[in-house]
Amino acid sequence: MIGDVIAGRYDLHEVVGTGGMSTVYKAHDRLLERTVALKVLHPHYGSDTEHAQRFRHEARAVAQLSHPSIVTVIDRGESDGRQFIVFEYVDGENLKQLCGRRGPLPVRLALELSLQIADGLAFAHAHGIVHRDVKPQNVLVDPGGSAKVTDFGIAYSLDAEHGMTLPGTVLGTSAYLSPEQASGEPVTAATDVYSLGVVLFELLTGDVPFPGENAVAVAMRHLHEPPPSLLGRRPDVPVRLAATVERALAKDPAQRFASMDAFAAELRACLAETGDAGEQPTLVVPRAARPRRRRSRLPAVLGVLGLLAALAVGGVYLFGGSVGGRGAGAGGSASVTLRGITAYDPPPGDGHEHDAQARKATDGKQSTFWSTETYLTPAFGGLKDGVGLVLDAGGAVALHTLTVSTDTPDFTAIVRAGDSPDGPFGDDSPSQTVAAETTFTLDGRTARYYVLWITNLGTVDSVHVNEVSGS
Repeated sequence: MIGDVIAGRYDLHEVVGTGGMSTVYKAHDRLLERTVALKVLHPHYGSDTEHAQRFRHEARAVAQLSHPSIVTVIDRGESDGRQFIVFEYVDGENLKQLCGRRGPLPVRLALELSLQIADGLAFAHAHGIVHRDVKPQNVLVDPGGSAKVTDFGIAYSLDAEHGMTLPGTVLGTSAYLSPEQASGEPVTAATDVYSLGVVLFELLTGDVPFPGENAVAVAMRHLHEPPPSLLGRRPDVPVRLAATVERALAKDPAQRFASMDAFAAELRACLAETGDAGEQPTLVVPRAARPRRRRSRLPAVLGVLGLLAALAVGGVYLFGGSVGGRGAGAGGSASVTLRGITAYDPPPGDGHEHDAQARKATDGKQSTFWSTETYLTPAFGGLKDGVGLVLDAGGAVALHTLTVSTDTPDFTAIVRAGDSPDGPFGDDSPSQTVAAETTFTLDGRTARYYVLWITNLGTVDSVHVNEVSGS
């Protein structure tokens, strides 16, 4: 909870990211008088030996990786039965948010960022660790333009004796999943080469090479379809760079670069060929403390340590700010600023549901939305009770109403409320069918976090939540 002190040392100031296994907080280290990021394992995983072991594995894996392009682990411990990892705090945004702000990046800037990522991953590989959830949500960029890889939560040791996952297990984020991951084959350093190739493709074009309606469809495209032409999407990309991306995206790992070092060397050669002439982009990354977190139109925070997630995640995490919410007045008519921060997809869900889209449900635009996954229909395939969108009121409030607008009406939902973005949540409204615009009358529970909990998709394959507001 915000305001708690972990291990008698870390003051929790605010949530900056949440995922399937953990929540990340901005915190103050009393001992060293500095700001840190604290990643706390969700309570319901504390007694789960496998998840707890994976969490400890992440701390051990990253602790040995001291590199400018990898987020530094500062501490690890357990407090009141909850395991935590302390990371350096990166004041900036993740790469997904950067692309969301700027669209396709200038070639030189895309190369500079990708090269930093490649160097960090090459260092991890040299220490026997494959990240296997490389995605923009798991890369943090500070105001100076330095990129740092984060969220090694599903990292795989190249020493099979210490690997955390059995062969045949698929882990990763579908849009950046290598063919071998999609088919459950063993991962190698070439797995990260492929995923970084996807990231570079996205930096240059503004979209991933294999979009799709659901994770299964995307995985099948990674397995069977050749990547689209980079030059066809962006003709100004140098031919050598286009060939580099194409090689990184080879289906057969043996046809990719022999190592991440080799990939980095080729990126460095491509960067050298851009010369000093032409575009000289200035990278301006907002600091986390800037007012962007005091408005409803805000970038979603990571995945993908998360996420990664991711996941990874993906995301996103280790930076953030504070939003000041305000409760309804005596007449219950005062508006409350709500901010979509993530999806809520507890077990048996995988913890992720288009997390990066959450902000779009509160960005003031009817044309944008958060959506559910197609493969969850009908009624989530009977595999789980539902999936939700988490909304942050910025502080403890007692909402009287929650209004939802959608361009995919006729789905069923209920509003739930709680004191933590990762739950538990209690019902705060009756269940009802959502029309193009529907107002839920709430029971008036006092809470900071609200969840629009969708239990049935109705007649469509995937529902959109275009805008949510509360009073």
